[in-house]
Amino acid sequence: MIRLGVIGLSPGNGHPYSWSAIFNGYDPDEMEHCGFPVIPRYLKKQVFPRDQIAGAKVTHVWAQDREVASHIARASLIENVVDRYEDMVGQVDAILLARDDAERHAEFALTFIEAGLPVYIDKPLALSVAEARVMLAAQKYTGQLFTCSALRYASEFCLSGEDRAVLGPIRQIYAMTPKDWDKYAVHVIEPSLLQVKDRGAVIQTEVLHTGDSTTLAATFSSGLQLHVTALGRANGPLSLKLIGENGWKEMFFQDAFLAFKSALEDFITGVTKREERIAPEFVLEVVGLIEAGRKL
Repeated sequence: MIRLGVIGLSPGNGHPYSWSAIFNGYDPDEMEHCGFPVIPRYLKKQVFPRDQIAGAKVTHVWAQDREVASHIARASLIENVVDRYEDMVGQVDAILLARDDAERHAEFALTFIEAGLPVYIDKPLALSVAEARVMLAAQKYTGQLFTCSALRYASEFCLSGEDRAVLGPIRQIYAMTPKDWDKYAVHVIEPSLLQVKDRGAVIQTEVLHTGDSTTLAATFSSGLQLHVTALGRANGPLSLKLIGENGWKEMFFQDAFLAFKSALEDFITGVTKREERIAPEFVLEVVGLIEAGRKL
């Protein structure tokens, strides 16, 4: 059994609750008070223990507020609450850094990376390529650091062979996400890049800031054009629209549980096999686009 330690809690991010529940199961009454109503709603649609991940368990939790950590523990059936996140070294086999305040990722992650523990860092890894390189360079072995948007695994964003035949070569992608650029653009940047493997390098970017929304237009050497919009407070679907030479297709994200579970399973595969699951070059490309969208 792989023992996992989870680190939380950043504002607006319920992943310490949801990720832990995907491994451990959960207490429905306690989860109702987690502060993220969507989590108990999608957990209720699952059948536990059938739908939880086998072979690993969250055994330790830390949050900057011990009362919050204790509630995460009660809701997600975690046995141990620690006063210092560093205390998990020697007690767990891997770390889930379930915070999306990227500016603090290195602060938390480097302790565990230096201790040789595998670490899953929530999206985005960093807000600049320079910051990302620091963490990647600190790895004690290839694949020690795992990071992604779980939406890279979303079945809603997967094209079938038939889809690709109907579309033809993809020339433009329009990607949209609600909420702010720094935390949420990654959710559509990553699955967008996976649609076109031979896209080449980014050769030009343009940024438009309107109120609290941000749009990045990126052109690749292959001719692919990617348009990413983070809507800020405006309401809209988390979606991709693919424009091909022969047709177009619009895709909408829906199943958070399955995407999170798939990402966590891939992390555990990497821990078990001690192998790299996502190429660092891809991670840096994603972070580079996030950084480009932050320019004024």
